[in-house]
Amino acid sequence: MLMQFINEGSNDLEQQVSVAEDSACSEPAVPKPGLGPRVCLLGATFGTANMGVSALTVGAVKVVMRRWPGAQIFMLDYGTAPCTYDVDIDRECVAVRLVNLRFSKKFYLGNHILVLLALSLLFRLLPEKRFRDWLCQRNPWLAKVADADLAVSVAAGDSFSDIYGLTNFFYIVLPQILCLILRKRLILFPQTFGPFKSRISRAVARYILRRAEWVYSRDLNGLKTTQDLAGRQCSGPPARFSYDLGILLHPRPVRDSDFEALLLRMGTRTLVGLNVSGLLSASGGKFGTRAAFASDYDFLVKDLIRYLIRSMHASVLLVPHVFGSGIESDSALCEKLFSELSPEYPDCLGIVRGPCDQHEIKYLIGSCDFFIGSRMHACIAAVSQGVPAVSLAYSDKFAGVMEAMGLASLVADLRTMKPDEVLQVVRSAFEERESHRTGLIQQMPKWKKSALEILDEVELVVIKPERGQSI
Repeated sequence: MLMQFINEGSNDLEQQVSVAEDSACSEPAVPKPGLGPRVCLLGATFGTANMGVSALTVGAVKVVMRRWPGAQIFMLDYGTAPCTYDVDIDRECVAVRLVNLRFSKKFYLGNHILVLLALSLLFRLLPEKRFRDWLCQRNPWLAKVADADLAVSVAAGDSFSDIYGLTNFFYIVLPQILCLILRKRLILFPQTFGPFKSRISRAVARYILRRAEWVYSRDLNGLKTTQDLAGRQCSGPPARFSYDLGILLHPRPVRDSDFEALLLRMGTRTLVGLNVSGLLSASGGKFGTRAAFASDYDFLVKDLIRYLIRSMHASVLLVPHVFGSGIESDSALCEKLFSELSPEYPDCLGIVRGPCDQHEIKYLIGSCDFFIGSRMHACIAAVSQGVPAVSLAYSDKFAGVMEAMGLASLVADLRTMKPDEVLQVVRSAFEERESHRTGLIQQMPKWKKSALEILDEVELVVIKPERGQSI
C-alpha cells in the first residue's frame, strides 16, 4: 500500500496554474532559483475569501523578503491544485507558489498530508542518501519540503488552538509536524497561542513548541501560555512578543461606487465603519451559542447601527472582511442588514460590496473616521492607519492584541458585556477618538519597524538542492 502512495500522482505537482493575486503588479513575478534561502510558509494562503488571512500572508512574505531579498518562498497549504501568486510587496511583485496538500478521504493521493507524514518518517528512519533521493524523485511534494532551508508558520493568526474544533487544529499543525519530522528549522511567527481545551491538542502543541527554534506571540498572555506548555525543553530561546504582522499590509486606493454614493449623501456626519461577522451571526452557525455570548449578536448589531445614526449623528458604512457566499461570509450579513435598514436610513447607511483584495479593503477601512469590527484583522487594518477601532471580541485574542497597542479600553467582550455596556464602550471610544488617533499615529511606525525585524537574528546557511526537483 505504501508503494502505491509513493507512486500515485507523482507528476501532478508539475502542472502549475498562474494566478494573479495582485493587479498592482505591472509584470508577473518570476522566481529566480539560487538567489536565496528556500522558505516554506505554513498556515498562510490567498485561497480563501478571508482578508485577515491574506493580510497575514502578505505580512509574512514581507518579513522574509526584507531579511533575505532573494528568498524563494512557497506556501505549503491545502488546495486541489498548485498555483502561483504574484504578491505585492511595497509595489514590487514576489512570486509565491502554493505546494498543495490534500486532507480528504482519498488516502491514495501522493500529496495527502497523512501520506506525506508516513513518507517523512521513512525519510527520517532510513538515512541512506540513495533511498532518500529515490523517495523525493517519486514524490515532488516531499522533495519540496525536504529541500527547504526554513519553515515559518502564521497558523492563520489564531488557529494554533482548538477554539474552532480539533479538525481545524490538525489542519494547521500537521504541516508543521511534517516539517519537524524532516528536521526543518521551524519559526512560529506572531500569532495567538491557545486556548487548548483537550488533552490531545495540548500534547501536540507541546510537541511543536518544544521543537520550534523561535516562537513569537502577538499578545503578552501568549508568552505565559507557551512557557507553561513547553516548559524548559524548548530548543530555541524563550518566546518573544511581536506585533501582529497584519500591520505591515499597505493600503491601495480603490474606486467603490457604493462607498462614494454614501459620501455624497452623508453631508457633515462622521463616517463610522462597521464590520459585521457572518461567523458570529445566527445565520452563520452556532459559534455565538458555543461562545456563550451575553447578548444576541444579530440584535446587538442592529441596535448599534441605530445608536450610531440616531444618538451619535454618524453615517455607517457596512464593511465585510470575509467575502464569498458561505454561511460565515460577512458580505451576506452586510447585504441583509443593508436591505432591512437602508429604507429607514437612506442617507446614513452604506455598504461595501467589493470585490476587494486585502489592500483595497484596508484602504476603505482607512477612509473612515472611526471603526467598529467583529473580525480582529478588520480592526488591525483600522488602527494600523491611525483609525481608532472598537473590537467586538469573541475570544481572548482581541484583548491581548489591542492591549499591546494601548487600546484595551476599546475592546467590548461579547461573552461578558450586555448590549448597554457595549454601547457605552463605543460611546467612550468615539468621544475620545482624536486622542486615540494621535497615539496610534505616533507609535505605529515604531511598531511596524519592530515587526519587520523579527528575523534579524536568524542566520541561514543555504545549501543548493541536489535532487533537481522543479515545482
